[in-house]
Amino acid sequence: MYRGRIERDFNSWIAKGLLQPDAARAMLAEYDARETVFSAGRVLMVMAAVLLSAAILLLVAANWDAIPRLVRVCGIIGLIWVFYLSAAACISRGFRGLGAALLVMATMTFGGAIALIGQMYHLSGDAADALLVWFAAACIAAITFRSAAISVLSGFLAWAVFAQLVLDNDASFEGNGLIYLVPVLVVIVIGLVRYTSAGIARHLAYLLALAWLGWLYIEISEMWLAGLLFGLGLLAFLAVSLPVSPVYRFARDAGAGPAFYSFLLAVLGLAALHTEIDGRGGEIALGATTLAVALGGVAIAGRLNGAVRFLGYAVFSAETLYLASETLGSILGTSGFFLISGVVVGLIAWMVIRLEKRLSAKPAVEGA
Repeated sequence: MYRGRIERDFNSWIAKGLLQPDAARAMLAEYDARETVFSAGRVLMVMAAVLLSAAILLLVAANWDAIPRLVRVCGIIGLIWVFYLSAAACISRGFRGLGAALLVMATMTFGGAIALIGQMYHLSGDAADALLVWFAAACIAAITFRSAAISVLSGFLAWAVFAQLVLDNDASFEGNGLIYLVPVLVVIVIGLVRYTSAGIARHLAYLLALAWLGWLYIEISEMWLAGLLFGLGLLAFLAVSLPVSPVYRFARDAGAGPAFYSFLLAVLGLAALHTEIDGRGGEIALGATTLAVALGGVAIAGRLNGAVRFLGYAVFSAETLYLASETLGSILGTSGFFLISGVVVGLIAWMVIRLEKRLSAKPAVEGA
């Protein structure tokens, strides 16, 4: 999608005489040569590696009892080493796609080996413990080979740890305490993203952080925590969006994610505040705050961040309709509410069009 957009822009600039064809071809060739660029062939190769790993593990599990114990252990460990060494050989010779697939097979086989050996020797522990060991092994492999594919797999394993804790009802204050390691997993995955340039895993880490904070609010469900989530989200959004912030350039290097997900956290905090304040008074003040935050987010980061702009518009529209339903709707009835809603939506559309024109006309200014 991104490549197609920049190619269209290049063609338009060439037609207007703003860019030379040779320069455009050179820039596209440099972009295509990047390891992080999406490639259907690489994705299919990794998917094939996952399927082959599953087939091998199922084949071993089906004949597990017929294999002597020593042969089982040596065979599964040997298989892991064969995959890792083959991956190293492929990467050293420039076959990075095949190397990434072999790394995925090795890491998947390692996870299967944990389950099979644990079952064979009746080792104590639950699934979350095994997933944490698997996650640690994946992180070591990602660092050793600087593999973006394994970084993405580590992100999914971090999600698996969190999901396992929730499904096993260990995600509580009376649980085994592993749920509080989830923020550490988020930080580790973000570190892997920075080290291996695995952009997809960054979204897995951000979403996991939001899911964990959502779990925390569900466990406590207090107004102070809802306000804290809103405050943390708002402060983080300002920190990554304002050029005067010391972390602005670092956040810009990470793309649109930091601004969007911090803004989303602030919005989720406002939504939680709505549920806490409902029926206690103060809805109008909270509604005005929500409208101000939505417009402020669009004004601060909307020009360079389409996701923030879309979320800001959505929140502003939803909050406006909510306030209309709570005030005018109860007075005018259903038909009057729809009439007011139509007028409000029309005014929002007019405002959005004006704001879009203003944002598109404003020159981009990089922070110092």
